Amino acid sequence: DLEFHQLDLRYEPLRMRHQARERRLLASIAEVGQQTPIVVVGGDRGARHVVVDGYKRVRCLRQLHRDTVGAVAWEMSEAEALIFRQLLHEEAADTALEQGWLLRTLHEDHGFSMEQLARRFDRSVSWVSRRLSLVRDLPPLVQQRVQEGRLVAHAAMKYLVPLARANTPDCLRLVEAMTSRPLSTRQIGRLYHTYLGGTAQVRALVITDPFLVLRMDEEAQRPADDLPPAAN
Repeated sequence: DLEFHQLDLRYEPLRMRHQARERRLLASIAEVGQQTPIVVVGGDRGARHVVVDGYKRVRCLRQLHRDTVGAVAWEMSEAEALIFRQLLHEEAADTALEQGWLLRTLHEDHGFSMEQLARRFDRSVSWVSRRLSLVRDLPPLVQQRVQEGRLVAHAAMKYLVPLARANTPDCLRLVEAMTSRPLSTRQIGRLYHTYLGGTAQVRALVITDPFLVLRMDEEAQRPADDLPPAAN
């Protein structure tokens, strides 16, 4: 068992948060305790244990005010542990953003070339390059919203990446304006297409008051019979 101050959580941003899953895990741990250990490796300086798998468990145990967390140590480097963990979970539905975060960490922090990454994950160099471009083009604020579970990853990749490439300031303003409550991929797509096809005034409204734009769009699409009668 390890105490929380012994854990190095440097790789937590590589994984997205899923609030519903985390609530279920919290309820399970509260009822029966921690059933699966987290995975750690020795840090570069050997001072603390670097967590490579089990961040949801760590957050839940902290929320339940537990004193320790059960852990198993892998005898390998951080980079090898990250790769091994990914290969073990290969059938899990990682998003392209999560793949990109891992590849960027291995490329920039651990010195793996794109060719080496392609071989290790049995992918093409083009696949590695596309994932790296994805996380490099998407502003850090947008990635943070995805990591926090406040923004749908698919929407970010499909609509916000091209918007950021075309106009980064407008992309950031839109994200700031629309994350006060969750929007679906379909709703974000409607905002994106309205922005693309709109005048300067319409674009300004999309990035400052996206919820008003969505309400106006819904009203415009309602059948005439559903509209309230005009006043005499």
